[in-house]
Amino acid sequence: MMNHVWIILIVLGVIIGIYSATSDAIHEKTFEARIEAIKSVGSDLTQKSFEMSQLAVNICIEYIGLMALWLGIMKIAQEAGLVSALARLMSPVMRRLFPRIPSEHPAMGAMLMNIAANMMGLDNAATPLGLKAMKELQTLNKEKAVSTNAMVMFLAINTSSVTLIPFSVIAFRATTGSVNPQAILAPAFIATALSTIGGITAARLFQKFSKPPADYYDDHLAGKAIPKDE
Repeated sequence: MMNHVWIILIVLGVIIGIYSATSDAIHEKTFEARIEAIKSVGSDLTQKSFEMSQLAVNICIEYIGLMALWLGIMKIAQEAGLVSALARLMSPVMRRLFPRIPSEHPAMGAMLMNIAANMMGLDNAATPLGLKAMKELQTLNKEKAVSTNAMVMFLAINTSSVTLIPFSVIAFRATTGSVNPQAILAPAFIATALSTIGGITAARLFQKFSKPPADYYDDHLAGKAIPKDE
């Protein structure tokens, strides 16, 4: 699916670029003037590409120090148990959002840690936890080719991801000369909170109008062995 999206974006970019390059040339009166107009657009494109590439490198170099600082702080917070404490605080809500996932199942713990890491801005730590959560959710799925309601709900929450402290955005704003880089805190929290609410609502609505895939929830509660490879 994502491959199709990227292809569409590339094709649209080429079409828009061709139109932009030829629109001014069409209105020129002579053939030579049209050629010069197209050359001018090409020259501007080359110059802007060089300038933006140079800017990207400069931003990355300046970004390294700030990211190292904040990632170090968040690593200390993670080792101190702050992320785990946040995960425990969220467990009652998670049981309501994922009623078909046993609270003692490894999938619940992985999802809790993933969401807590995302809330604290620990993107690097959240990614492997998210993959682990999906792998564990798949063990409870009888229809391996179809996503369960829990998998869809988790994907919606993980994608929208409520963010308490967007460290990466703050660091980027600081490196690009923002006078008040931390001003993004409140808007980021409000935006991500609303997006998460929207994602959860959409997932719940679709669940009401679709047949739920078969899972091993009842088998797990009954103490029956769950097949690992199907």
